[in-house]
Amino acid sequence: MASRQHQLTAPTQIQYSYQRDKRTSSSSLSDDSSLVRQIRDTHIPGRSDHSVNVNQILQVVEEIFHRASHGHAGVLLVFPFPGTREHLETAEDKTTLSSADVVFHGLSYLIQKIYCEISCQCSGGPDAHASAIELLRTLSSYPWEAKVVLTLAAFSVCYGEFWLVAQLCTTDPLAKSVAILKQLSDIVEHAASVKPQLEAIDTLIKAILNVTKRIVEYGEMVKMQSRYVSEDTPPLSIALAHIPAATYWVIRGILASASHIAILTGSRREYVASTTEVWELSSLAHKLNNIHDHLSNELENCRRHIVTKRYDEEYENLRRLFQSLHLDNVKNLRALISHKDEFQPIQIGTLKSRFSLEVLRRKHVLLVITDLSLSNEEILVLDHIYKDQQKRPEIECEFVWLPIVDTNVWDEAKRFRFEDLKSRMQWYAVYDPLIIEPPVVKFVRNDWQFDKKMIVVALDPQGRVSSLNATHMLWIWGNVAYPFTDEREQVLWNAESWRLELVANGIDQSILEGIEGGRYICLYGSDDLDWIRKFTNRAKNVAKLAGISLDLVYVGRSTSTKERIRKVNKVIETENLSRYWPEYVSTWFFWSRMDSMRYSRAKQRKTLENDGILKEVMTLLSYDGSDQGWVMVWRGSNETARANGHLTLLTLDDFDAWKTAAADSGFVPTLKGELLRRHTPQHCTRLVIPGFGTDIPDKIACAECGREMEKFFMFRCCLD
Repeated sequence: MASRQHQLTAPTQIQYSYQRDKRTSSSSLSDDSSLVRQIRDTHIPGRSDHSVNVNQILQVVEEIFHRASHGHAGVLLVFPFPGTREHLETAEDKTTLSSADVVFHGLSYLIQKIYCEISCQCSGGPDAHASAIELLRTLSSYPWEAKVVLTLAAFSVCYGEFWLVAQLCTTDPLAKSVAILKQLSDIVEHAASVKPQLEAIDTLIKAILNVTKRIVEYGEMVKMQSRYVSEDTPPLSIALAHIPAATYWVIRGILASASHIAILTGSRREYVASTTEVWELSSLAHKLNNIHDHLSNELENCRRHIVTKRYDEEYENLRRLFQSLHLDNVKNLRALISHKDEFQPIQIGTLKSRFSLEVLRRKHVLLVITDLSLSNEEILVLDHIYKDQQKRPEIECEFVWLPIVDTNVWDEAKRFRFEDLKSRMQWYAVYDPLIIEPPVVKFVRNDWQFDKKMIVVALDPQGRVSSLNATHMLWIWGNVAYPFTDEREQVLWNAESWRLELVANGIDQSILEGIEGGRYICLYGSDDLDWIRKFTNRAKNVAKLAGISLDLVYVGRSTSTKERIRKVNKVIETENLSRYWPEYVSTWFFWSRMDSMRYSRAKQRKTLENDGILKEVMTLLSYDGSDQGWVMVWRGSNETARANGHLTLLTLDDFDAWKTAAADSGFVPTLKGELLRRHTPQHCTRLVIPGFGTDIPDKIACAECGREMEKFFMFRCCLD
C-alpha cells in the first residue's frame, strides 16, 4: 500500500496536468481554424534583431540527440551498444567552438529563457496548449523555422543534461551526486521498467526532428527560390498555410517530451510507465508523422513548380542565346552540354580521355543528335565522312554526339547501349547523357525539331546555327558540302542535275569507273527472288542481242530487313545473277541518300511539277514502296530510263519489236520511249516516307500517272 501511495507523487500530478490539458484543448480548440488563427496572432514578423542560422543550430541539436540516443541505448541494455564507444570516440565533431560562438551569438539568453519556460511547464505550470502559445509569443518576431529550431535547441539542453548525468553517474563522482539528487541512479539500475516510455520519447523526438527539417526547408525555399515561386501564389502559398499549425504541434511535442523527461527525473524505482503515458507520446508522434508526410507532399509540389519555372527560364535563355551574336561558340556549347566551366563533358568515343569544350572553340561543329536507336549504319557512314575530314586540313570541323534520352526510364540496359554506341565513335561524344539538362532537351525537340530520327545541327565558329539539319548534305555530298550551311546547300543544288554520280558516289566506285568506260549500268531492286531471276536472265539476253556491255547491280529494297537482304544476296551470288553490294551499309546508304534528296529538295520548296530531280527521286521511292521490282538503266551520267518491274519485263520480252530502233537511236533512249508507250495507269505505285516532319507535303502526285495520292499512316518496327 505504501508503495502504491509512493507512486502518486509529483510525477503523477504532472501526468494528470497533461491529461487535463488535453481535455481542455480538445474542447476549446476543436475548431482547427480557430486554433490556426490563435497561432497566427502570435506571429509579428520583421522585428527580430538577430539573424538565426537555423541549419547550424539544428546540426548541433541533432548531434546532441544522436549522442544521447547512443548513450542511453547502452544504459538500457546494461552493456555498450556494438560500436557505440568507437563511434563516439572517432566521430568527427562537426561543430567547432569558434563556429559555435558565431552561430549562437546573441541567442544563448533566448535559448535559456525558452529552457526555463519549458522547465516551468514541466513543473506543474499552465497546460501544454497555453505553454505552446506562450512560447510562440516569446518568439513572435522570429520566422517560423527559427521558432521551432530555437525551441528544439532549448529542449536538447534539457535532454542532453538528463542523459549526460545518466551516462556518467557510474564513473564520475560529480555526475553520481547530481544523479542522486535528481533520482536518476534508480533509472540506471532499473531501466527496464521505463524502457517503453524512453522508446516512445525517442520516437516522438524523431518525428519532431523530421517535421522541423521540413519547416526549415520551407524557410530556405522562401529565401532562395523567390524568383521562381512567390509566398502569395500557389503552390507555395498553399504549403505555407500549414506551417503555423505544424510549428505549434512541434512545440507541443517538445513540451510533451520534456514533461515525460521530468517525470523520469523525479521518479523512484517503484515507478512504472503507464500505458496511457506511452499512448500519449505515441499519439503525438503519429500526428507529427502525418504532418511530416503532408508537408513533404506539399514541398514536393513546390519543388516541381520551381523546377518547371527554372527549366522554362533556362529554355528561354537558351533560345535568346542562339539568337544573339558571340565572339566564339563556347558559350553556346556550354549552355547545351555543361554549365560548369571547369567540367570536361566530352570524350572521344574510342578513348577514355575527357576534354573541355575549349577543344571546339572557333571551329565548325556538327552536333549529331540522336536517341539510343542510332544505327550501326549511321555510325559507319559518319565515320567514313569524319575520316575523310581528317585528311583535309582546310576543313576545321568536329563532330559531337549529343544523345537525347529519357532520364525517367534510365537503367543499366540503356547505360550499356549508350556506352556501346559511344565506343564505336572516333569523334567527340558527351561522356554521360544525363548531364544534358531537360531545358536543352526541350529546346532540341521544339526549336530544332528533333524527334527520334537523327539530325545533324551545324554550328559555325561563333555558335550560330548554320543548318538545322545537315544530315542530308552529308549523305548527298559528304565533305563537299563544307561548311554545311544552308547557303552552301543551295549553291550545290544550283549546280546539280539528275545524274548517276549523284546516285552512286561514295557507294560503288566501280559504277563511277563504268561511266568513264562507256558501260551501261543497270540498278535494280526487289526482294522477290522469282522476279529477280526472270529479270536478270532477260536483261542479260537483251544486252547480248543488243551488243552492249551491261553491268547489273542489285541495290536491295529499303523496306526489307537486313536478314532478308543477306538471303537475297546469297542467292544472287550462288546463281551468279548479277553484282550486289556485300555490305548492308551500302544498301542502307543508297536509300537514305534518296530520302535525303527528297528532304533537301522539299526544303528548297521544290515540287514534282517544277523539279526534275525531285520527280526522279519520288519515282524511285515510289517503286521501292510497291511490291513490284524496279529497274533504272544508265549510260554515262545523264542518259537514263526507269520503270517498275512488271513493265520492264513486258518491254524486254518484246525486244525484237524495238531492237532496230535501239541500234539506230541508242539503247537507253529507245528503252525509255518503249517504257512510256507501254505504261498504263491502272496500277501505279505507293510511296513510303519515313517519319513525320515538316518536309512531308500535304499533297503528293503519283510519279506514274500524275494523280494525287491518298495518304495513310504506317507504324513499323525494325525486325532485325
